[in-house]
Amino acid sequence: MRSHADARTVSGLRPVADQVFSRAAGAPLTLGNSIRLLIDARENYPSWLDAIHAARRIIHFESFIIHEDDVGREFAAALTAKAREGVRVRVLYDWLGGLFKTSRGFWNAMRRAGVEVRAFNPPRVDSPLGWLTRDHRKTLVVDNRIAFITGLCVGRMWAGDPRRGVQPWRDTGVEVRGPAVTDVARAFAHAWSECGDDVPDTDLPGDEPLPTEGDVALRVIAGTPYVAGLYRLDQFIAAVARRTLWLTDAYFMATTTYVQALRAAAQDGVDVRLLVPGSSDIQLIIPFSRAAYRGLLEAGVRIFEWNGSMLHAKTAVADGRWARVGSSNLNIASWMGNWELDVAVEDARFAREMEETYLSDLQNSTEVVLAGRRRVRPVAPMPRKMRRGTGSGGRVAAAAISVGKTMGAAIADRRVMGAAEAKVLAAGGLLLILLAVLAWWKPRSLAAPFAVIAMWIGISLLIRAYHLRKPS
Repeated sequence: MRSHADARTVSGLRPVADQVFSRAAGAPLTLGNSIRLLIDARENYPSWLDAIHAARRIIHFESFIIHEDDVGREFAAALTAKAREGVRVRVLYDWLGGLFKTSRGFWNAMRRAGVEVRAFNPPRVDSPLGWLTRDHRKTLVVDNRIAFITGLCVGRMWAGDPRRGVQPWRDTGVEVRGPAVTDVARAFAHAWSECGDDVPDTDLPGDEPLPTEGDVALRVIAGTPYVAGLYRLDQFIAAVARRTLWLTDAYFMATTTYVQALRAAAQDGVDVRLLVPGSSDIQLIIPFSRAAYRGLLEAGVRIFEWNGSMLHAKTAVADGRWARVGSSNLNIASWMGNWELDVAVEDARFAREMEETYLSDLQNSTEVVLAGRRRVRPVAPMPRKMRRGTGSGGRVAAAAISVGKTMGAAIADRRVMGAAEAKVLAAGGLLLILLAVLAWWKPRSLAAPFAVIAMWIGISLLIRAYHLRKPS
């Protein structure tokens, strides 16, 4: 039993812990909110559309991908109808995310109806590697009074197709009301200003806090490139969790330091669980996710693979009092490279709801265990593979970084390699041999692309140097 002195010590540490959380995440704790958990498209999409239909002044919609299918057209119709009524509607989508998903005619039809539409980070001559930075956020703010933070994009795959027996993608979002909506609105305004003129101050919340809507305390974590606020927070949560840490992630390719944080928590008696897809829309991701399994399993982390259609949720719940929902995956692209938006909630009721949802998800999952000779294998057969090709360049970049780390570790002999990384090393070795043969046989075939890339980077550096020296 904990003594009164221990209790006083814990109580005295709480302000310090709150300060550490705030500094790690780069986001203050905001009180007086209400929050509603929304599961899959069946709960998210109707809630978004209801809020859009009820809008009176402003709609700010930010989505990594809006597919030009029946679901995307339904949202486009709702947004254009409100614009024609005089509501100021702004839509921000990611250029790379929308590539080949949505036509120019789709966006132009919305613009003609009065919707302001911007594409985030299209290709630029002065930024040859700019495509690595994406707007991966999925948010909706209506009248600066209600906000949605979620992992869902807009498209038929999230809704599924019951007539064809296609299950919806598994995903999670939240609806927030109260003072924290101001933080979501300002996060949208920041991303919007990266693509053109600022959002007018009249279309943003004022300096006065919004009215309270409940008793939930939360943080809105607006991730931007190289800030790594969520990365610091995720590691801090792994370090301070005392009983449970349950994670769901769509594209798990964690850094070595985060894997070590999960291992240390499990070895210290924390019930650490990781739920990931059994098959993915980006099949390249799967080997890199599984490469970390052995070390995690040996430390006592329990790993589960989802048996249904694509698992796209990005959530965490710890110790029955802290939870996170949003757009960030547990990989370097989300932590360091992308614009992301998550909400970290400090509320026991919401955490219990998240735990109940997590346990329900495990009923449709297969646990991965260490079998004979310490081989990693699922307890039961996995489902058939999914179709490919709906993922993002950022996640492919994260996979490429993981390839580089694995190859570098093998060449430099910096760490012990797992059996799951054998395929990665074999593929890398064959690719290097193929490039060597190609360079010997047809040297111009490699010299020409190198010359184009070098020329492009050289021109971009000259353009940047000119702008830096140009008098203001």
